[in-house]
Amino acid sequence: MKLNTLTAAFGLVAPTSALLRFGCAKLTVQRLDPLVNPGQLPSTHLHQIIGGNSFNVSMEPDKHDLPSLSTCTSCQFTEDFSNYWTAVLFFRARNGTYKRVPQMAQAGMEGTQGGMVVYYMSDALFDTAQKSKVTAFKPGFRMLVGDVTNGNRDDARDFRQLTYTCMTDQSSRFPESIGFPKTPCKGGIMANHRFPTCWDGVNLDTPNHQDHVSYPEVGTFESGGRCPSTHPVRLPQILLETVWDTRAFNNKADWPEDGSQPFVWSSGDKTGFSSHADYLFGWKADSLQKAMDGHTYVSAPMLKTQSISEQNKCTVPDMVKENFDGWLPQLPGVSM
Repeated sequence: MKLNTLTAAFGLVAPTSALLRFGCAKLTVQRLDPLVNPGQLPSTHLHQIIGGNSFNVSMEPDKHDLPSLSTCTSCQFTEDFSNYWTAVLFFRARNGTYKRVPQMAQAGMEGTQGGMVVYYMSDALFDTAQKSKVTAFKPGFRMLVGDVTNGNRDDARDFRQLTYTCMTDQSSRFPESIGFPKTPCKGGIMANHRFPTCWDGVNLDTPNHQDHVSYPEVGTFESGGRCPSTHPVRLPQILLETVWDTRAFNNKADWPEDGSQPFVWSSGDKTGFSSHADYLFGWKADSLQKAMDGHTYVSAPMLKTQSISEQNKCTVPDMVKENFDGWLPQLPGVSM
């Protein structure tokens, strides 16, 4: 899908400078992936999904307008009917069985069932000025970051901003690692998904859901790195933080006998290098544009918020009818 011209890409979207931070409750946990496996029921592995309740097996951009088809969102801002999803974390016990790791709400968002914290920013997270200019996403925009087939550090170099934080408490953000933490984490494991921030200005999507976007040519978004000439339009940085509550699995006597870390993504990856996340833009009308134009830091008085209890009410039906609670002999859909 393309915009008609580069003029439309630059001329119709005002430059923005702001940072939004908000929580989203669990919309559903199912083997669904309308971006990579559209129409496939079930998809290859389990995902945890947040956002608008129009999420479905197939979501073709020309036929699926998220704001008009959704009746609720699991996110704090009621104008955000976007969908965001990642793989699900499992613990593999010494006897070879698996148990899904629960998700933990961050401070100030207690009561949120599952879910993530979402950021949209125009500068580094700690920069309260947020002075840089970025261009808000257009309707129909979608992208994927990461590669489910990655199994080593060299493979993961193309996605240098997909990381993990071994947390000691709720304030932990550093240090970050590219693979799974090797030791027990007192406060859980935070998975950090930072999406590319440079756009080609033409395509709202590409066949692999990645070629229309890019990381900066040099440096990072946080360091103000410049975009490559092939992708000149600077987008907001989307960061997803998911806290996996691994505290119940910190007894090393339950870990593999060789002492290796016991966590595995729902895709079957034991290294952590396959970390990936998907995004379907679905903000209502120009609400994101207005919010980013507001020059705000975290707060967004121009947006409507809803209570955590209302966020938790927004769900979608179970389309796969698959049991993945308790101890499992194998990962859903994955033969190990």
